[in-house]
Amino acid sequence: MARKLDQILVIDVEATCWEADPPAGQVSEIIEIGLCVLDVASGARETPRAIMVRPERSTVSEYCTQLTTITPEMVVTGIGFAAACQLLEEEYRSRQRTWASYGDYDRLQFIKQCEEVGIPYPFGRSHINVKNLLALQLGLKKEVGLQRGMHLLGLAPEGTLHRGVDDAWNIAAVLERVLLRRGG
Repeated sequence: MARKLDQILVIDVEATCWEADPPAGQVSEIIEIGLCVLDVASGARETPRAIMVRPERSTVSEYCTQLTTITPEMVVTGIGFAAACQLLEEEYRSRQRTWASYGDYDRLQFIKQCEEVGIPYPFGRSHINVKNLLALQLGLKKEVGLQRGMHLLGLAPEGTLHRGVDDAWNIAAVLERVLLRRGG
């Protein structure tokens, strides 16, 4: 299967979370896959998409709703995790394209959840850690959060922090600036 280098799939996931340890029998699992396609040739960001994922082994806590604005009602109509992974493969050719996230959490969460539920990982081997790339590009001594990184590039965050769809849009802006314009 030939790699496609025309687009980068910028992804940010939100997962079930709690203020302390998860309740007995529950595990953190993806409830939103925010996705923004970045066109490599033009640097244009396509309209972002929120893929809502129905949790199967946990519930959306009040703490999670406060952090992400995602409510239990929003995910109850979502698709299953396996269907979400299939959607990434079929609609976005995720196995053939490079994908990016801000930090390593999203990649590790996908790997963990795929292993736990016994489905194939929906991506190929090409992953860009935008958080790390930004720190290297700007010569920082350590990686910084998304809002700080955007500020350092003179970019204003758009949307709601900790909503996958909005974070993916903002991460794509950072990646476009760092990767395609070499810092401005």
